[in-house]
Amino acid sequence: MNMPALKYSQINQAFYQFINEEVLPLVSTSEDNETLLSSSTFWNNVEELVAEFTPRNQALLQTRQTLQNQIDEFHLKNPEASPANYQAFLREINYINDNTQADIQIDTTGVDPEIASMAGPQLVVPVTNARFALNAANARWGSLYDALYGTDVIGTDSASPASGFDESRGARVIEYAKDLLDEHFPLAQGSHKDVKSYVVYYHHLLAFFDDGSQTGLATPCQFVALCGHKCDPESILLKHNKLHLEIVFDRSGSIGSTDKAGIQDMRLESALTSIIDFEDSVATVDAQDKINAYRNWLGLMQGNLSATFTKDGDTATRTLNPDVSFTGTDGDDYQLPGRSLMLVRNVGHLMDTELMQDEQGNYAPEGIVDAVVTSLIGMLDLQKTEGIRNSRTGSIYIVKPKMHGPEEVAFTCDLFAAVERLLGLTENTIKVGIMDEERRTSANLAACISQAKSRLVFINTGFLDRTGDEIHTSMQAGPFMSKAQIKDQAWIKAYESRNVNIGIACGLLNKAQIGKGMWAMPNEMRQMMAQKVAHVRSGASTAWVPSPTAATLHALHYHQTNVQALQTEMSGVKTQSSEQLNELLTIPLLPTSVATNGELSHSLTQAQIEQELENNIQGILGYVSRWVKLGIGCSTVPDINNVGLMEDRATLRISSQHIANWLVHNICSVEQVDEVLERMAKVVDEQNDTTEGYEPMSDDLQQDLAFNAARRLILEGSEQPNGYTEPLLHYYRRLAKNQAQKRAQLQ
Repeated sequence: MNMPALKYSQINQAFYQFINEEVLPLVSTSEDNETLLSSSTFWNNVEELVAEFTPRNQALLQTRQTLQNQIDEFHLKNPEASPANYQAFLREINYINDNTQADIQIDTTGVDPEIASMAGPQLVVPVTNARFALNAANARWGSLYDALYGTDVIGTDSASPASGFDESRGARVIEYAKDLLDEHFPLAQGSHKDVKSYVVYYHHLLAFFDDGSQTGLATPCQFVALCGHKCDPESILLKHNKLHLEIVFDRSGSIGSTDKAGIQDMRLESALTSIIDFEDSVATVDAQDKINAYRNWLGLMQGNLSATFTKDGDTATRTLNPDVSFTGTDGDDYQLPGRSLMLVRNVGHLMDTELMQDEQGNYAPEGIVDAVVTSLIGMLDLQKTEGIRNSRTGSIYIVKPKMHGPEEVAFTCDLFAAVERLLGLTENTIKVGIMDEERRTSANLAACISQAKSRLVFINTGFLDRTGDEIHTSMQAGPFMSKAQIKDQAWIKAYESRNVNIGIACGLLNKAQIGKGMWAMPNEMRQMMAQKVAHVRSGASTAWVPSPTAATLHALHYHQTNVQALQTEMSGVKTQSSEQLNELLTIPLLPTSVATNGELSHSLTQAQIEQELENNIQGILGYVSRWVKLGIGCSTVPDINNVGLMEDRATLRISSQHIANWLVHNICSVEQVDEVLERMAKVVDEQNDTTEGYEPMSDDLQQDLAFNAARRLILEGSEQPNGYTEPLLHYYRRLAKNQAQKRAQLQ
């Protein structure tokens, strides 16, 4: 007999007050949905929705574990299985579905151009840090001069801040920028380096030289607008590959006074989109953490979020930038967004939240609550007709991570449809971005797209999570290669190219983003400029960058390649999807053989094993110590060589799973891992000796919560659901918060 669904009637009081007092009163209601959004009806409907979708959520998690158990058993029983037999087995258990993309074409409508038809950088930022969130939203425009001067792109011989401006370095910045103009906005004759002044004559931009001669742009339509008087403009606006570049003039300015043409700066349209993240980059482990996160999202959607901070002794307040306005070549207003288009990343299906409980005390799935609350808050933006707006087409954009296969995508789409009905929104108002970061999703990507074909606005690869899931899924297949070797294997190349190929084949061109993952070294911009251009040349319309400065520099890659034209060209090329699937399912195992004593033999030396353990464990401790002790979900963490790496839970997942796999296959021992853990704890403590609020681990390793969290993530890695780190991180972070609260009460 089917039991009635339990209602989630126990609602956290602070959460209840936040929604009732800070959110619902702001939502304008029409006669159609006024009743829906009254407090009592709203909460009744939310309770019913959570009760309806919770059993499906739980069933999907059980399916994940059932499939994992079947795969583990297969590898244990068939250690020498051929790739064909392995793939046949995956089809037999429905791990692989029929995912031919021949007839799948998405039909998403109401998509803003930043997602649908423009190509450019994307930022991912923790919602819990208001200042960072504002920086990301305001990164739509960035100073090219500042980005070049302050990074290693033009070399590393910059003067220290105390020594003032380095004139020779400044000259190289200007030379680099004007080379950019010559390359992408060439004059019909001559070089921008020799221009004395720019004026606008009727609809055309004219450049004058010292000898009195003049010329226009080789492509006149690249000039689209100006600020100020035509004969002496304050700035001119150029457009290339749908991206804008503003040349700012000021002959009395610090730079413009020494520039032949009076150019003070060049501002690039940079981060077209930003993902405001509730997931991997935050540490939200209890009701208050979640409410604070929702409150920041509320401020962003209202347009009134602010952050006050002190820098170099000065206090400053940051708010959202207004839109920017120019005069078009026809004399009409030419307005552009002053901010990146914001998407919100909800959590996945795994974790629960204390925001709501059922009658038996079970917490509600956090992802379900996220969908309701972030959409409710997103409605505030849809009500606007002027001022600081996010979507101009009436859409709410939710990125959904950690989905395993088409059934989980279908669940998400059904959930979003139910949220729309609850809130009185038009069907398909809530759009979905699919993170292609789990093995079952990348193996069935076209089928996943098919489930979301009327909502889809985004597919994105992520090497770190994808590798973490690769290791966990194939935990019993054998020992994995080193992380550096894994990056060079056929499966990861197939994964990256297949994501683009399937996306194009399924009609994402001019409708949705095809994205690539993060550049993890925020201080290594020269390397980024040399390497990340490959993401653009692969046909991806966006890629993640770690900072607004990186967004401005990465924007240059989208001037070098016309992504829309490239995708159009690629759409006419047939790819061998079955061959790519074979490569995708080739497990990157360490070459091994059976020794005469019957034990597994491999080619790694003890020195190589030790080095891999040190690299992984130092990174794990460096990240976990900040997560558990300080509640920092994402930050630049120095690696073992003191190179700053952008770390979040994805990096933790791959590192912990890698060591767990080596422990399962006796590449290393628990004793060896413990010895490295103790040594690396001291290294990490030294690296954090100036970190405010940091408490050293090595003072008491047995009792230190961060150290014990890191150790358990490794030693129990093979047992964690899909190798995820959240359950253990949340447990230890809550303990740390409780300890801090008790200490505060005693003081």
